[in-house]
Amino acid sequence: MHKIGLISVMLAVLFLSACSSVREASSSKSQHGSHGTAPSPASTDEHSGHGGEMPKASTNLKAAFTFGSTSLQANEKSELTIQITDDAGKAVTDFQENHEKLLHLIIVNHNLSSFQHIHPVYQGNGKFTVSASFDAGGDYKLIADFIPSGGTSTTLSQWVKVAGKEAEHTVLKADAKLRQEVSGKDVELSLSSLKAKEEVTLRFTIRDAQTKKEITNLQPYLGAVGHVVILSADAEQYIHVHPLEEKATGPLAKFATSFPEAGIYKLWGQFQHNGEVFTVPFVVEVK
Repeated sequence: MHKIGLISVMLAVLFLSACSSVREASSSKSQHGSHGTAPSPASTDEHSGHGGEMPKASTNLKAAFTFGSTSLQANEKSELTIQITDDAGKAVTDFQENHEKLLHLIIVNHNLSSFQHIHPVYQGNGKFTVSASFDAGGDYKLIADFIPSGGTSTTLSQWVKVAGKEAEHTVLKADAKLRQEVSGKDVELSLSSLKAKEEVTLRFTIRDAQTKKEITNLQPYLGAVGHVVILSADAEQYIHVHPLEEKATGPLAKFATSFPEAGIYKLWGQFQHNGEVFTVPFVVEVK
């Protein structure tokens, strides 16, 4: 009887030990699974751009765009001041450098035929200034792109009216061929996808326009091989894209982003060669 009792106890101990081992193995597998789940490329790729419809900061910031001239005239320079404040009207005083600049200012006209990418100078106390001019009359959109220290990428914008003869009101149409000749460069663009809300890789191939020889000595522009700005036809969707390989020197420059919705988009690729920055525009249709 003692032997039978002893055997029963031993069997019970072995059974409890096995159950405990199963519970520990299940717990270990669950933790390993959570650690093994890879984040999506969009969340890890810091060069995929400030995508979508006017990204906002973690706090409600405001930008006041004011000009020194009482009225804006085409082909006349005017001092532009951009004052960044929080929702209480207090000046934002600290900014994070983003590709060698504290603030990128994009200026486009109503039909996106005019494009400027300039960099106002920080004067302190949330104030930036720059001399700006407009090549024709009409409506222009000013887009301030910056990162407040401790915050996120922020885009604030405003439409302004410029006096003078306006550029023709044409309807933006997708290019039949994604190949342009600009500043003695032959630039060809290919996109891995033209579907909205899909990850897309933009591939610019840059050659000499006369010899068709591939250019392999592009110089850094704002700390990278190039930059791409994308706007929807109505200028409401703004995307500032940075390259996948910042230290590339050509002939290939690759960028990753996504289009927030279907429609017509115009994009401007900006690169530097032999000390000259050149801008190449393309228009695409996203389904």
